[in-house]
Amino acid sequence: MTRRASTMPPLARLIGCGLLALLLIGPPSHAAPSLRYPAAPESDVTLPLVIHGALDLPQVRPLLDAFHRDHPWFAIHYRNLSTLALHERFLGSPGEADVLISSAMPWQYRLANDGHAQPLETPAARRWPAWARWRSELFAVTFEPIVMVVNEAVIARFGEVRSHADLLTLLERREETLRGRVVTYDPTLSGAGYTYAIEESRLSPRYWELVAALGASEAALAGTTGEMLEGLIEGRYLVGYNLLGSYARERLADHPHLRIVVPEDYTLVTQRLALIPRRAPHPAAAQRFVDFMLGERGQQVLARETPLGALHPALEGPGTAAALRRRLGEALRPIALGPGLLATLDDLKREALLSRWRREFARRERR
Repeated sequence: MTRRASTMPPLARLIGCGLLALLLIGPPSHAAPSLRYPAAPESDVTLPLVIHGALDLPQVRPLLDAFHRDHPWFAIHYRNLSTLALHERFLGSPGEADVLISSAMPWQYRLANDGHAQPLETPAARRWPAWARWRSELFAVTFEPIVMVVNEAVIARFGEVRSHADLLTLLERREETLRGRVVTYDPTLSGAGYTYAIEESRLSPRYWELVAALGASEAALAGTTGEMLEGLIEGRYLVGYNLLGSYARERLADHPHLRIVVPEDYTLVTQRLALIPRRAPHPAAAQRFVDFMLGERGQQVLARETPLGALHPALEGPGTAAALRRRLGEALRPIALGPGLLATLDDLKREALLSRWRREFARRERR
């Protein structure tokens, strides 16, 4: 019998990481947490800048702090929203925000594709990697792997788990031991889980075997990375599959018995996408901020002071895409920024994939 994760953690606001944000969790838009940075009193000119982001305040604060130090004449208002609330608020008030930042890659792409974004033609934007931008209107600004989390007790008893193939073997051989002690996304409810399912079904010929093995182990199904991390920390689960690596890295820093595994066979990578709305009220301010995020200064902040990961091609060292690429090479599979994202929003394709997921997840339970 399929188990749902039993509690909703204090970290429920982490739903902002969901790529489609189908869960109606997160602060209502009218009460969204926010940060305000007043312009410096000595500034001769005060320029407003309004940013809406599906990015929690502790993670975005270092970036905003650095930008404000370098540009003290901007009066910045950052509003933190879930991806769903951000998208709906924009459609209702397309002239409210100067910048949108969201991990809802399909929805951000649709906004740009439908003509809601304006171009950025700065040197940094023109130099940005072609795979990390769409035209000059949509830019990936983070590099966040999708990971597993494994309790050290499992590794000590059954050996290393380094890949999806290792996880499949573990689930098949230790089904009884791990029954009810594994947790993953519910793709029928979670946009993140749904998007990862689409990508993995394309990447791996053994993906559906893994889904069946998860079903046989009676894996708990959760709606957010935060929910999974809470259960792993509390000891209710021993293995977590397909968690957002940036949140896991930050949350598990003080829990050494939980190991973050970046799979060696293939690792999905999601990115937060930034765009400047065509009706942005302060377009010059928006251009300056997005240019900062794409420049070495802003990307260094992301690499060194946040768990989000920087993808600037000139940056090396921990917290950069270059470091991950050196380690994993062709195993890294960034979710492509292109027309394929729109397919994830097609109702018929969505229902077809979810029907198979339900069938495969339940297949071994009927034996």
